[in-house]
Amino acid sequence: MRIILIGAPGAGKGTQANFLTNKFKIPQVSTGDMLRSAVKDKTDLGIKAKGYMDDGGLVPDNLIIDLVKLRVEMKDCENGFLLDGFPRTIPQAEAMKDAQIFIDFVLEIQVKDEVIINRLTGRRIHSESGRIYHIEHNPPITEGIDDISGDPLIIRDDDKKETILKRLNTYHEHTEPLVNFYSKWSANSDQNSPNFISIDGDDSSEKINEILNKILK
Repeated sequence: MRIILIGAPGAGKGTQANFLTNKFKIPQVSTGDMLRSAVKDKTDLGIKAKGYMDDGGLVPDNLIIDLVKLRVEMKDCENGFLLDGFPRTIPQAEAMKDAQIFIDFVLEIQVKDEVIINRLTGRRIHSESGRIYHIEHNPPITEGIDDISGDPLIIRDDDKKETILKRLNTYHEHTEPLVNFYSKWSANSDQNSPNFISIDGDDSSEKINEILNKILK
C-alpha cells in the first residue's frame, strides 16, 4: 500500500497519516527526516545535501528523489509506505514518475480555507505538555488557562491568521496543482497510474477513517 496524502495545512493529514500507517503497518516516509538522517550519517547524498542546506538554498529535486528512491527500497517499506510532505510540486511529481517510484493511492483531503482558518486560529496550546484546546470545539474550563496545570495557554506562530494565510497561498500556488496532475493520470488508467480519490475533510476524523477504510481495504 503506497500512499500519498494531499491537503492544505490544517486539513487533517497528520491524523489520517497516523491512522493509515497503523492500519496497514507501513512507515511514514518524511523527506525532512531522510535529509537529516543522510546528513548525520554523512552519506554521499547527505554530504551533497548539506552543501545546499549550509548555503541556505533548497535541496534540488533530483537529490531528494534519489533519497526517496533509496528509502522506499529499505526492508520496512516492503509492504508499502506513506509519503509525508512529498511531492509538493508538479516537477517533483514528474521526477518521481520518471524515477519509477509508483504509488497505489493518492488521497486528497479537501477542506475549505475558511474552515481551516477557523480550526487553526481557534487552537490554544499548553507549551510544556503539548495539550491542545480549541476555543469552540474543545475549550478549557477557564478561558486561556490549562485545565491541569493552571498555566496560561499560548497561540503558536503557525496558528496566527497571517501565517495561516501565507501557508494556504503557498499550498494553492505550488501544491494544489498536484490534484489535477494525479487525477488526470489516474483517469488515463495506464499500468502505473495511481488511484486518485478526493475526500471531504469537513467530516469528523472518525468518519474519514471509515471512508478510507472502505476505499483501501
